[in-house]
Amino acid sequence: AITQAGWTRGAEDMSASSAQAKPSIRPLRGVVKDYAWGIRGNDSRVARYALEAGAIQDVDPAAPYAELWLGTHPKGPSTLEDGEPLEGVVGGALPFLFKILSAGKALSIQAHPDKQNAERLHAADPDHYADENHKPELAIALTPFEAMCGFRRLEEIAHLLRKHPEFAACVSSEAKLKVFMARSEEAKKAALQDFFASFMHCPAEVSAAQLRELIQRLQQEQSKAVHPHPHEELPWERKCARAVLRLHQQFPGDPGAMAPLFLNYLLIAPGESFFMAANEPHAYVAGEIIECMACSDNVVRAGLTPKFKDVENLVNLLTYTMGGPNIDAGAVVAEDPRMVRYTPPVPEFEVVICTVSPGEDLTLPDLSVPAVMMVIEGTGSGDAHVTGDADLVLRPGRSFYLPPDCPPMTLTVNQQQRGCLRVALAHENLHVQLPTSIAPSSGKED
Repeated sequence: AITQAGWTRGAEDMSASSAQAKPSIRPLRGVVKDYAWGIRGNDSRVARYALEAGAIQDVDPAAPYAELWLGTHPKGPSTLEDGEPLEGVVGGALPFLFKILSAGKALSIQAHPDKQNAERLHAADPDHYADENHKPELAIALTPFEAMCGFRRLEEIAHLLRKHPEFAACVSSEAKLKVFMARSEEAKKAALQDFFASFMHCPAEVSAAQLRELIQRLQQEQSKAVHPHPHEELPWERKCARAVLRLHQQFPGDPGAMAPLFLNYLLIAPGESFFMAANEPHAYVAGEIIECMACSDNVVRAGLTPKFKDVENLVNLLTYTMGGPNIDAGAVVAEDPRMVRYTPPVPEFEVVICTVSPGEDLTLPDLSVPAVMMVIEGTGSGDAHVTGDADLVLRPGRSFYLPPDCPPMTLTVNQQQRGCLRVALAHENLHVQLPTSIAPSSGKED
């Protein structure tokens, strides 16, 4: 159970963990993932951080660097500086997985299953669903970040079906009629599910032909010669059209390029965040974020990817909630306003961002649970308060494991530095009753 005081487990587990945990803060080495959608070379924050932390020896300017993992997940287990597995030092698996994500192009249209669905999928297809855990996740923007998250309100989808006949041709007449006629919330959810199932099961030759026609028309409309007067088309509709064109450039011929016509298209600023609950559709488009999630790598995909697509399972597990996620900027920690916590409504994780200005120092919270820390920007030093140990050098990308009940580290920035030091601290959720982020609702898109 998670409480305000910390992490409590069974007596045997706790004693085993205490015996193995080391009292001092230790440098940590993450694992890089080179998925095709990653930003290439040194333009990727993942590449720069991994190089600084010793996770890679050099940076290939042509290679994509997509994700940097800190945690104990078997598909990317972190190690200490001497090569010792983090899981052995912790005394078991961490319940969360911390990542830096650098997206140069769109990720797949996907959702992460809840625990019940994860257990079912893992039992039926362990090759594609490697674990039994759910995967709610929190995204905190490091750069301006674009994403498609959650279904649009049904009224918006109905409007776009009328506006784009090519899009409408990919949906059955029965499903479209339900979209246009639904009035109650229950009817709207049922209509949304029928619409999405119909679109996803559209014959490939039909969707490919309609996509070609849609792209040709949108390209003509977006040109200067024939573009509608700015006041004749709403900004969100123009954003939809341009997003479709952009996705088609990245994934030619993939009907998933029409996803902006039924998913909310968001742009968040650095420091802003959103929470994606299990069973909610999303596709990250571009930018760099901190991502923290329950310790799982289960993904049910349905478009914008050459990887395995599982349309039937995706259609059946979604909640069909309408409206985008709530955008939040965290909550200032009362004890020190230089610390901002991002707390989701799940027990596995939360993230605290700490900012130290030149000439200042800041002591991290005293934690009773295991934590990982990564330097996000700036330089400074960290005093781990261990007799005989030199101060830790803090540079962007350097990561550390903080054992439970270790002396809290003090971060210091020299007066001569020209910018702030910023670090991210991730651990089990100690404020689950005080979330800053909530699951997507059926409210109006921002």
